[in-house]
Amino acid sequence: MATLFLALIPATLRSTTPLLLTALGGMYSERSGVVNIALEGIILFGALAAAVTTQQLEAPILAQTPAARVVWIPWVGLLAGALGGVAIAFVHALVCLHYKADQIVSGTAINLLALSVPSLVLQYFYGNTTNSQEIVNRLPLWNGFSPLVYLAFLLVPVSWWLLFKTPWGLRLRAVGEHPQAADTVGVDILRMRYGAVMLSGLLGGLAGAYLSIGFLNQFVRNMSAGKGFISLAAMIFGKWHPLGILGSTLLFGATDALAIQLQGGDVMPPVLIQALPFVLTMLVLSGMLSRIRQARPPAALGKVYHN
Repeated sequence: MATLFLALIPATLRSTTPLLLTALGGMYSERSGVVNIALEGIILFGALAAAVTTQQLEAPILAQTPAARVVWIPWVGLLAGALGGVAIAFVHALVCLHYKADQIVSGTAINLLALSVPSLVLQYFYGNTTNSQEIVNRLPLWNGFSPLVYLAFLLVPVSWWLLFKTPWGLRLRAVGEHPQAADTVGVDILRMRYGAVMLSGLLGGLAGAYLSIGFLNQFVRNMSAGKGFISLAAMIFGKWHPLGILGSTLLFGATDALAIQLQGGDVMPPVLIQALPFVLTMLVLSGMLSRIRQARPPAALGKVYHN
C-alpha cells in the first residue's frame, strides 16, 4: 500500500498537468465572457502540431545519425503546439466575436473537426489515419518531470495574481461581468475577449504538446480522451478561480493516476479499471452537485456584446 501511495503522487502530478493547463485556459476565456467548449479540440490540434513538427524536424537528422539528440527540436515542437492551439482559438474567437455566432455551436464544430482533420494530416505525412511516427527527441525531464509540469503548477499563483492584483485582471473580470460598464470607462471589449480566448488556446495547445511529446512520444488519434471536457468540469467545480481549479484538477488527476497504477494487477477487472476515472468523475460531480449549483459563472458569459 505504501508503495502504491508513493507511486501515486508523481503519477497524479503528471495526470493533473494537462487538465490544469487546459482548465486555467478555459478560465481566462470564460472570465472574459466567452464560452469555450472547444478545449477538447484545441488539445488535439496542439498535440498534432507538436508531434508532427518535432518528427519532421528530426527526421533528416536521424537519417544521418539515428541516435542523435538535438536539444532545440522538442522546444520548437512545443512552440508549434502552442501556436496550433492559438490558431484554433483565434478561429473560435473570430466566429463568436466578429460574426456573433453561437459560442456553443462554434466550440462543438471545432471539437468535431478535431476528430477528422488529424486523420487527413496523418494520412498525408505517414500513410495512416491513427498515429504519427514515433519521435526520438521528446521534451527533457527535470527531476523526473516534464518542464510543463512545473509550468502548470507555477501558473496557478501567477493566474491568481494576474486576475486579482493587476489592472489587466480587473478589466478582464469587468468585461466578463458587465461589458457595458467596462466599455463606458474605455475598456476595449473585443480586444480583451480576443486576448483571453487566444490565451486559452495557448494553454490548451501546451496541454496537447505535453501529451504528444512530453508524456508520450507520438500523436495518437483522440489521445486527449475527454481531457478537455474534464477540464471544463474542473473549471466549473473550481468556480473559475485558480485555486479552486488547482484543487479540482488534482482530484481528477488523482483518479486517473489511480487507474494507471491499478492496471496490470488483479485488484479489479481491466475494463472497470479503465472506466474508473470517468466513473469517479461522475460520482464526484453528482455528489458535489450542490456545490456546483452555488458556483456563479461570469454574468455576461455566452452573451453577445453589441457596442
